[in-house]
Parts: sequence; C-alpha cells; structure tokens
Amino acid sequence: MPRYYFNVHDNLGLIDDEGVELPDLDVAVREAVRMAGSLLKDSGHQLPLGSTWALEVADDSNPAIFRIDVQVRPASAMLTSEPQRSAA
Repeated sequence: MPRYYFNVHDNLGLIDDEGVELPDLDVAVREAVRMAGSLLKDSGHQLPLGSTWALEVADDSNPAIFRIDVQVRPASAMLTSEPQRSAA
C-alpha cells in the first residue's frame, strides 16, 4: 500500500514525516479533504485577511501529488469604490 504525506503550508509549515498508508489516490484525496476541514475548523479562525493556507499531499515517489489551497481575501465587491447595485 502506498504511503501518503500530508504537509501543511502556512506561517508554521507542518511537515508530515510519518505519513499514512492508504489503498490509493482516491482515498488520499478524501483523507486530505477531511484533514483540511478538521484543521480549518480547529484553527481557521486564526487566518487573517490576506493569508493563504495549503495542504499538500506527497508520496514516496512524488514530492507533491496535489494540494488544497485556501485564500482568505476580500470579496471583489469590497475592492470597488462604488456600491454594487442589485439587478432590477
């Protein structure tokens, strides 16, 4: 069974040195989504406006297979100087 590593990229940068054996990539994707949700639930309130956060998944032969990216940024409506009008 392949071993997958779940590395967090933020201000602290948590590197997974142990990894976990999972049957295949589909299971690794589901585990990454579950893990990202759990981590963001526990500490997402600490992400200030303008910050980025990522969970990157690797295996023994690939330093990065996929990643989940989160950006905390102002909505485009907040960036305009004129108020948005609703469609009539």
